Amino acid sequence: MFSKFTSILQHAVEALAPSLPLQEDFVYHWKAITHYYIETSDDKAPVTDTNIPSHLEQMLDILTQEEGERESGETGPCMEYLLHHKILETLYTLGKADCPLGMKQQVLTFYTKLLAHIRQPLLPHINVHRPVQKLIRLCGEVLAAPTENEEIQFLCIVCAKLKQDPYLVSFFLEVGSYATREINIELHIHKYSFVHVTSKKNEHYRIFKAEGVKENVLAPDTGQPPAEEQPEHPQESQAAAAAASTSSPTSNSNNSNNYNLVTSLLNLTKSPDGRIVVKACEGLMLLVSLPEPAAAKCLTENTELCELLTNRLVSFYKALPQSMDPLDIETVESVNWGLDVYNLKEDAAVFTGKRALISFLSWLDYCDQLIKEAHKSAAAVMAKAVRERFFVPVMEPQLMQTSEVGILTSTALLNRIIRQVTSQALLQEMVYFLLGEEREPETSATVTQNPLRHRLIEHCDHLSDEISIMTLRLFEQLIQKPNQHILHSLVLRNLEERNYLENKPQEEREPLENGQPHDAVDLEEDPLFGDDLSPNSRLSGSDWLSSSPPQSPDHSKSDGKTEVHKIVNSFLCLVPDEAKSSYHVEGTGYDTYLRDAHRQFRDYCGVCHRWDWRGNPKPFEKCNLEIPFFEGHFLKVLFDRMGRILDQPYDVNLQVTAVLSKLSLLPHPHLHEYLLDPYISLAPGCRSLFSVIVRVVGDLMLRIHRIPDFTPKLLLVRKRLLGLEPEGINVDHMTLLEGVIVLEEFCKELAAIAFVKYHAAASSLP
Repeated sequence: MFSKFTSILQHAVEALAPSLPLQEDFVYHWKAITHYYIETSDDKAPVTDTNIPSHLEQMLDILTQEEGERESGETGPCMEYLLHHKILETLYTLGKADCPLGMKQQVLTFYTKLLAHIRQPLLPHINVHRPVQKLIRLCGEVLAAPTENEEIQFLCIVCAKLKQDPYLVSFFLEVGSYATREINIELHIHKYSFVHVTSKKNEHYRIFKAEGVKENVLAPDTGQPPAEEQPEHPQESQAAAAAASTSSPTSNSNNSNNYNLVTSLLNLTKSPDGRIVVKACEGLMLLVSLPEPAAAKCLTENTELCELLTNRLVSFYKALPQSMDPLDIETVESVNWGLDVYNLKEDAAVFTGKRALISFLSWLDYCDQLIKEAHKSAAAVMAKAVRERFFVPVMEPQLMQTSEVGILTSTALLNRIIRQVTSQALLQEMVYFLLGEEREPETSATVTQNPLRHRLIEHCDHLSDEISIMTLRLFEQLIQKPNQHILHSLVLRNLEERNYLENKPQEEREPLENGQPHDAVDLEEDPLFGDDLSPNSRLSGSDWLSSSPPQSPDHSKSDGKTEVHKIVNSFLCLVPDEAKSSYHVEGTGYDTYLRDAHRQFRDYCGVCHRWDWRGNPKPFEKCNLEIPFFEGHFLKVLFDRMGRILDQPYDVNLQVTAVLSKLSLLPHPHLHEYLLDPYISLAPGCRSLFSVIVRVVGDLMLRIHRIPDFTPKLLLVRKRLLGLEPEGINVDHMTLLEGVIVLEEFCKELAAIAFVKYHAAASSLP
């Protein structure tokens, strides 16, 4: 009570007395603080019962005022005094001792405000960055400490200063002994040429004297100025010594690499206070983005950052329920780390495990963003750690299990992870985890070389339709990611040599039967190509399966309209009129697909533009056409499922065709030729997407005539699927009818994609 009265009286006297020059005022407040430790015997009173907080605040105000009154970058006498008398060193000692109680909090606040409010660069000064580094070590030492809020504010302002001037991070990397580090810092300071004249009056004095630094380095670190720099009044050193005597001694020698700023932030990420955790994560985000290679190396090799990221990711994942509805996983709201709002009661009411799922996805988002912002070398190390410590030991066993419920849940979670990851380094490691790093073409004997890749592709044709659909969605999501290895691994490596084409000269090829290869579907005998169809609505069967039109010398300069017309009609006329139903319903025409194809193809070109995919296919003379063609495991499963489109559930068919249409949109010339050119002459035993659809149509024509009232039933089913007709009595052959509708729509979609791609190629020609 008496001390509060004294403080009020002191402020009243100061208000009535004439204002002192800033330096005298500054020295007065600092000496008032040091006098406290000499004159006060009661060290149990908290610091808030003393005048120390007021004096520290006044010192900050004076420093801010002084800087505002001087030219930019010019150091005033008050700042000189603070640096020359190592006030920050003394304050650090007092804060470490926490004497009086709460002093650590006051010191942290003083450091924070000093760095935040003073515009001139302070950290390059040895009498600033050295005590700052020492104070950093005190942060995060005790979990849930009463000073946590001040600690995180202090650490974050240091991180912000390093973000502004990244070279400063070298001062906070402890390499070798403490003395060696200080010498390195001195050399770095001279390299940076930060030699600042402290005042016009004392131009001969420089803050960073080489001689002075050497003496400071070699002398024991007592937190006090050297002999020639002792303050005018000995009570200052006595006060610091008194405080230092109450603290436990620590050695400043450090024989290993340390990045204490990161270590302290990592400790604070374990705080029970969510706000502290978020601020600590923000600080780490700033540090990983610094461009200094030494800092990036120290970050990954000498801190526990990678362990923190992966261990927490594993613990959040293992906290998830073993069984979750894939729809819940897919539709849970998008998460952003740091913006996670907790409402346990509401979350539990939505679905069990929602809180655990959001926590996992939030931390995944943080890992992804951290890797995305990190220095390239640090990003690679962190991403590899996620692969080695999370994907391989935790997720792979879940994906390889035999329980259908477990497979479904883990595949849905993996799909959500793929959708959420945006950093290139983490995406690359995830792709290598899922698909392997192999680049050579597949053979039927090597498809099992990577067990996880093989299992996932097999799951696209699983006995469980739910698993098949979810895995197909996973691959649809995967092939849309901006990573070239995904597409190379799944499809392109098998098409590189174009050995799906017939490589024999025309005269050596097997004789044609009715103008067609002997093993081709005989379209002329098929009712689809009978005389009842309008000649304008189709091409002749021999045209459909003949070789591609010969390339004329001026082909590259033509507008390509004839080819486009023929190719588009090849797809549009595949399904016979009696198996079509879209023309009876508005809004289901070919134009809709054209608009969608144009937009999607433009997006794909934006993703693939740096992969150098444009241009003509690889010339035949450079292709090894003698190698037996294998379409690859992924396309084999897709073609097999496409061949069963008339006998599969509607949802499965939608997903199979969705994946194939995404592949068809890719602007790679070999993929375009293989999936969208009906005129290519296939090598014996090979199939293409067009040939698979032709066989499906042949099978359809044999089955149509066995179903009475086929066309009316087909139209009814289409209207029900569109919600234009209420559900009524069951319709026979429902699976077949739904398959025909999907087939018709898919052919229109392929025709639109072919048109858009040929149009884009023609418009890019000179």
